Amino acid sequence: MAKELIIDAYFDLICPWCLIGKRHLDRALAELARTDPEVAVDVRWHSVQLLPDLPVEGRDFTEFYIQRKGSAQAVLEGQERVRQAALAAGAVVNFSIIARMPNTLQAHQLLAFASTRQTPDQQTQLLERLLAAHFSLGEDLGERATLLAIAQDFDLPVAELSLWLESGMGKPIPLEVPGVPFFVFNRRLSLSGAQPPEVLLYSMRQAS
Repeated sequence: MAKELIIDAYFDLICPWCLIGKRHLDRALAELARTDPEVAVDVRWHSVQLLPDLPVEGRDFTEFYIQRKGSAQAVLEGQERVRQAALAAGAVVNFSIIARMPNTLQAHQLLAFASTRQTPDQQTQLLERLLAAHFSLGEDLGERATLLAIAQDFDLPVAELSLWLESGMGKPIPLEVPGVPFFVFNRRLSLSGAQPPEVLLYSMRQAS
């Protein structure tokens, strides 16, 4: 295998399959580290805003999905499938506490801001915190006060971040990917969706 493996991972913070896909990726990387410890892995996270046309204040979560799926029953059935998939992956998705479907623009701007000041490991920890905020804590990722509080917990300069958000810096660039999550390995092979860990691991080895 090559000594370096670059993984470009495309995601949005409101996509439960991105959370599940990240858990699968974590497991695949752990197995790769066990079997091929000489490989240096560089995971690069790329923001994709799935719903850029949402109002800044977001929308009522339940109403949004009923309009999208057609009925409350269809929403509940879809959410249960996601919840079971998340549970199997070791992730927590609690739809019952999510009140708003947020516009994630500023959350992605926060990640871009952090990338100029944090190590890759710290950036991954921040990504995890933002995913947890939406899926297991019921926090509104579209609310600036929430994002500033999270940033402060990570010792990021809140005053500078506020200026960054106001200026519109760090906005996600529209990317031509078929959906999220989407993974590219060493710019050679790609996978779409929350593929199982063994599929991700196979692609890592094939790309090297």
